[in-house]
Amino acid sequence: MKSNIKYKKTKLSTTTKIALYKTMLKPRLIEEKMLILLRQGKISKWFSGIGQEAISVGVTMAMQAEEYILPMHRNLGVFTTREIPLYRLFSQWQGKANGFTKGRDRSFHFGTQEFNIIGMISHLGPQFGVADGIALASKLKNKNQVTAVFTGEGGTSEGDIHEALNVASVWQLPVLFCIENNGYGLSTPTKEQYNCENLADRALGYGMESHIIDGNNILEVYTKISEITESIRKKPRPVLIEFKTFRMRGHEEASGTKYVPQDLMDQWAQKDPIENYRLHLLTEGILTEKEDAIFKAEIKAEIDTHLDKTNAEEIIVSTESNELYDVYKDFDYQNIEESSNTNELRLIDAIHEGLKQSMEKHDDLVIMGQDIAEYGGVFKITDGFVEAFGKDRVRNTPICESAIIETAMGLSIAGIKSIVELQFSDFVTSGFNPVVNYLAKSHYRWNQNADVVLRMPCGAGVAAGPFHSQTNEAWFTKTPGLKVVYPAFPKDAKGLLATAINDPNPVLFFEHKALYRSIRQEVPTDYFTIPFGKAATLKQGTDITIIAYGQAVHWALNTLENHQDISADVIDLRSLQPLDTETIYASTKKTGRVIILQEDSLFGGIASDISALIMENCFESLDAPVKRVASLETPIPFINQLEDQYLARDKFEDELLALLAY
Repeated sequence: MKSNIKYKKTKLSTTTKIALYKTMLKPRLIEEKMLILLRQGKISKWFSGIGQEAISVGVTMAMQAEEYILPMHRNLGVFTTREIPLYRLFSQWQGKANGFTKGRDRSFHFGTQEFNIIGMISHLGPQFGVADGIALASKLKNKNQVTAVFTGEGGTSEGDIHEALNVASVWQLPVLFCIENNGYGLSTPTKEQYNCENLADRALGYGMESHIIDGNNILEVYTKISEITESIRKKPRPVLIEFKTFRMRGHEEASGTKYVPQDLMDQWAQKDPIENYRLHLLTEGILTEKEDAIFKAEIKAEIDTHLDKTNAEEIIVSTESNELYDVYKDFDYQNIEESSNTNELRLIDAIHEGLKQSMEKHDDLVIMGQDIAEYGGVFKITDGFVEAFGKDRVRNTPICESAIIETAMGLSIAGIKSIVELQFSDFVTSGFNPVVNYLAKSHYRWNQNADVVLRMPCGAGVAAGPFHSQTNEAWFTKTPGLKVVYPAFPKDAKGLLATAINDPNPVLFFEHKALYRSIRQEVPTDYFTIPFGKAATLKQGTDITIIAYGQAVHWALNTLENHQDISADVIDLRSLQPLDTETIYASTKKTGRVIILQEDSLFGGIASDISALIMENCFESLDAPVKRVASLETPIPFINQLEDQYLARDKFEDELLALLAY
């Protein structure tokens, strides 16, 4: 029987040729066993890569062990080629403690720094942007390494993919972008996925090199990828590879393959990468039937041994405290006292100074954002940074929030802190997915922190309309895994920003645009920190507790200036997640009345949660209902008279007096 795949002559040794076969055989035999266990209900789901083993194995064997690979759910061969102990994979799939996610995520949704593998999330596109970040770190550290990342042809329609390809090309990042074109995105054929002959052709639009490779030919995959990766190490650049292959089973096993014409299944069955390569090795006299039987028996025995170990493992047990503790990476906060030397600074100047001092303290800290380099950012906060720190560390980005936030995640994986300036906090919607699904969840899922600060210029008062004036902190205080900071004064902004950059967790740092140049304060000249979760009590009184943050703090203070007879505690929250409930409760129990003022619209805002917390924990101390004051339930309008009507500022006085009179 002859092979249906034509294998060209190569200079590969017999040892390498045999290794390629054994390494492909292992994931195939594991899959066959997993399909049995799936039917027995011992694993919950399976995404088969049968028929695509040559790609995973060929690429991984062409990579160096210390180089990162970002696989998808059909790339079992990546994990086995990197020699992850099988019992750990089996434990992962069964949700046991020896897996990689402590039962918190399934199948291949995990990463492992030990084996330099970064697994996927279900939103396929972010993988490419994260690969950009890892490759950027390699380039900044002059490591001459390649980062390989996988997706299917269906995933290439996602916007994140296009953004990441563009960034990689503009920055000439050493990424091997691998597209496994297996014919179907779930049940949708390629003719309904894209309208070009080859996906590799898209590379031309990005100014990127590309290649088309027969994904079922292990010798072609391994030799070509070896050549390409070696070339990238010498001349860093992105390369797009389209592997032509086929998915022989359903998207996942429950899907089936009824939507695939039988003649197409038969055609690709003749191109099975393992059987054809086996026949080739037998024909060439490199492999014997006896050796083949021995290889299969050895792998099956290894599978059974490791399955026994996993089956003997106890089911996973955790506690609420364990689960809550793992949401964030532990942060050993270092309090750095402020100096006695001060300068009067505006909020914007304090942020500029704080950023500059942090860039000096952390010599590999990277800032990324639109127009932040020579132009200095639209608010001029990073003016002069390129001259001080160079363009490697102060990086203009294309307009692609998703890819840049994902790049920041990749930098964190590679051990580099980063700051992303969202030109306006409104624009975070274009990068919402990686914020709430990647940055927020990675530490809880597989112990990988996101050492990223997102700077969020926000807020009303500058007549900028619905897309430049939102204060959207509540989108993120709802999301476990994120920290949210919102200073109202220059000194707080500088000290809290230093802490945000030191914190190894993702921090959204809100900066109110209307306060940038309107608020001045004496600010310590040297580097200092302020802890999260500690509110500032700006005034002390006995009649009422006023809780606010951001611009609303100044509304409250201005109102009290006109009512000197009101004795009030004024609490500036400063950080919203973590929240200083201790200060809130103590003040509530002292005054018996609470009013919460926020700039955001009312429903679903953080004032609602604070009100609920007070009602649940301080009800017996209250002499009146907790009052929330917030802006209209409309998008924020543009023109001054409509914006003034929208904002809670002018309502606060009446609501405050009414509550005092209750």
